Amino acid sequence: MTTRHEPSASSSKGWLQDIYVKHIKKKKSIRNRVLAVQLSLLLLFFIWWEAAGRWKWIDVLLFSYPSKIFSNIWGNMVSGELWGHLGITVGETVVGFLLGTLVGTLLAVLIWWSPFLNKVLDPYMVVFNSMPKVALGPIFIVMFGAGFTAIVITTLSITVIVTTLVVYNSFNEVDSNLIKVVRTFGGTKRQVFQRVILPASYPAIVSTLKVNVGMAWVGVIVGEFLVAKSGLGYLIMYGFQVFNFTLVLSSLLIIAVVATAMYQIVVYIERKLLTHR
Repeated sequence: MTTRHEPSASSSKGWLQDIYVKHIKKKKSIRNRVLAVQLSLLLLFFIWWEAAGRWKWIDVLLFSYPSKIFSNIWGNMVSGELWGHLGITVGETVVGFLLGTLVGTLLAVLIWWSPFLNKVLDPYMVVFNSMPKVALGPIFIVMFGAGFTAIVITTLSITVIVTTLVVYNSFNEVDSNLIKVVRTFGGTKRQVFQRVILPASYPAIVSTLKVNVGMAWVGVIVGEFLVAKSGLGYLIMYGFQVFNFTLVLSSLLIIAVVATAMYQIVVYIERKLLTHR
């Protein structure tokens, strides 16, 4: 008579652990392959650009080429001229990014909490969001002066309303059954928000952070175009005025690198936030 052996809890746990490890390795492998392809495409683009510039396939006065651009950046770094401009623009961008996300999220919470306020503000937000922010720049300059404050306010005019609309819509899209469960057990509106609405909206809030990275840079550069006497936006405008397009492209490349770094920080926050959720 044979005896049937049931799998022990330890062997079952080990089997699940093996599956999990394989899954993690597969995800890491895919991520590495994606990164390799991305870097390869970027490298091929720079190689083509360099060859096109040196062999005159393109107008080097307008488009320059990578080695000349990197030489310009390195020269400005060594001389110390770059760091002041970079520090000013990054500072304005970070402040505009953080304030825009915070104010927009708080405004979304406020109009979710008060349906009456939502009905009052809805047409104003739609109209304000449709207005060209470049046209508002001179008004901000007159109101707040030609400096840091006017540039940050210009950035907020771009980021706040978008953040509010996206986050508020995510609040409304939360599964109503989850809300009913909390209400059934006597949960208050605050508890519904804390236990259901806010956690369920984390992905939308993080997505808004990603969008706001680009929006904040747009707002700051637009503001610097209008008013600044320093910063990367100022360097771009100065380069256009003196037909130094190598300086223009150098500034754009620096913006792309710093914006990518900010985006990666947001991705890291997203990973931590959603894991703990």
